[in-house]
Amino acid sequence: MDEFLQLLQAELDIIRRRLRGMAMISRGIVPNLIISQRVVNRVMEAARHFIADETGESMVGLVLEPEDIPEAMPTITILDTIAPDESVIRRSHMFEQGDNIQGDIFNWLMDNWDAYLEIGKDMNGKPIKEIWKVPLKHLGDWHKQPGYMIQPSGGDLMTALRILDDEEQGFDFLLVPIVTLGHDSVTLEDEVSQVNYFSIPMEDGTSLRMDWWYIHRDVRIFQPITPRIIPSDQIPVLTPYPWHVLDVDLMDEELASLEKDGLIMVGSTVLLWEVDGSLPLEICFIVARAGAPNFILVVTNWDYPKSAPYARVAPLKGITSDMYIYDIFEKLLANSQPIEPVDGFKWSSNMRVVDFIAAIEEKQGTRPQQNKTVQSSVKSAKSVSIPVDVEGSEGKKGVKTDGKTAAVPATENAAPQPTPTTHTEEDDD
Repeated sequence: MDEFLQLLQAELDIIRRRLRGMAMISRGIVPNLIISQRVVNRVMEAARHFIADETGESMVGLVLEPEDIPEAMPTITILDTIAPDESVIRRSHMFEQGDNIQGDIFNWLMDNWDAYLEIGKDMNGKPIKEIWKVPLKHLGDWHKQPGYMIQPSGGDLMTALRILDDEEQGFDFLLVPIVTLGHDSVTLEDEVSQVNYFSIPMEDGTSLRMDWWYIHRDVRIFQPITPRIIPSDQIPVLTPYPWHVLDVDLMDEELASLEKDGLIMVGSTVLLWEVDGSLPLEICFIVARAGAPNFILVVTNWDYPKSAPYARVAPLKGITSDMYIYDIFEKLLANSQPIEPVDGFKWSSNMRVVDFIAAIEEKQGTRPQQNKTVQSSVKSAKSVSIPVDVEGSEGKKGVKTDGKTAAVPATENAAPQPTPTTHTEEDDD
């Protein structure tokens, strides 16, 4: 009986949402939409590079709820876009998002955004406003269509509904803007303010047009939504992308060169942690050598190897193999001491972490005799790791505040990641 009542309640909830959706349609109610100038610039650059083929990107930003205003709609604010990885398919009548790098970049941005909320300042030291203290979300994907197809296709509608109906992804709505090229040249000033598109002049004398569409899971049809472009410095700036996501080959090379030198990378993974009290998060390694009394905590910035790594040393005590990798790092960091720069060692961007550790060991007199010659150019080898429990730890990071370091869950109640989508004109109505 209880299961029947639950099923009945679920059906009633669906009917209630559908009725509310129809009311929204009849009243023409859609959220407010704000777009960073940075987003416009990135769209133009992407469209310019793939003129003959369809292309697109994921969009990330915030949903700002109205403050105690009856029947007021939320404001969707788009902060940035994420380009697909090399697995993307671009053809004249088809575009399919990649997934691996987009998902990793979204996780990076979300972890840094959570740290931003915790620290209270962005990477430029600018304090966060109360209005921005909301989760970072994936808002939808824009894509370019051939000719003057300024509306989403039937295939777009089916894709959107499939995503919205997936409870695990947790989307209430999606933005599905469409980019088309070759329109008559106009300027933003020429256009009426209350339309769902804007046009931008291109170098060839024509204009790029971007039409904005919104679909709510309760409404289930695309509705036009009016965009408003604002200067990028009026809204939060997201952190730049990190080296370990953008250059997977470099990450593999780092692991291989550490193993070749006889070093062990604990957990065989990097950790995102706020070590220095400012954004972006640092990308960290826990490194050990068999028989050594200490761990070395290697810290790299987002732009490594352009910027040099630095390190801290921590004793082995108190670490067990059943601990989460982030719990291990937190404990080690709390008991660590900084390693002073090595006299005469000058970092260059063609060096690797293994070269940095070699210089430290040479200074301390702990480097094994057989490792006196460093080889950091190894391209392929299997990494070695101390067995530790890393399950469930991918969504944690460290945020250092008030002189203390604390582990902070980064993915609880988080927005869904960018979802691979396929757009093909064969599905058009």
